[in-house]
Amino acid sequence: MKIIETLLQGCYVLEPIPFMDERGLFFESYHQKRLEDYIGKKINFVQDNISISKNGVLRGLHYQTGIHSQAKLVQVLKGEVLDVVVDLRKESSTFGQHFKLKLSLENRKIIFIPKGMAHGFLALTDEVIFAYKCDEYYHPQSEAGIMFNDPELDINWEFTETNMIISEKDLKLPLWKDRKI
Repeated sequence: MKIIETLLQGCYVLEPIPFMDERGLFFESYHQKRLEDYIGKKINFVQDNISISKNGVLRGLHYQTGIHSQAKLVQVLKGEVLDVVVDLRKESSTFGQHFKLKLSLENRKIIFIPKGMAHGFLALTDEVIFAYKCDEYYHPQSEAGIMFNDPELDINWEFTETNMIISEKDLKLPLWKDRKI
């Protein structure tokens, strides 16, 4: 597995090395020791989540606060998304910056998102199956988010906003300047 640094401090793209033959395809999507050796700290994923979305669904930008903050490992099992990560860590050299990347089963790219970052994605195909591992359990009282189209973040979602399907909950998220810490 190849691990590539992104422009966000501590956020990495993992590129599995596929094995293909007449039967199909095999690849290792996660190897705890390799990731821990690379990032220099222990990681213990305790919860796996799957979401299924149709074309145009935007989920995010979400995060959890305080002791319930989550590191995540995200990947697409079917379809394609535009994945976006925003650095919320004030002490980080990349505070307030964002990183985006298209994830699909075809490109097999996976993103490791450290604690203290907001995350969201936009489904770009008719059906998307999106999987993510979390190193902390979901804690509803610690749930937070940022409005996806905040002008200060200036994220180009590469999709017409009028064609997006966004939950009422996500449409009520605060702007960057009003975010929950």
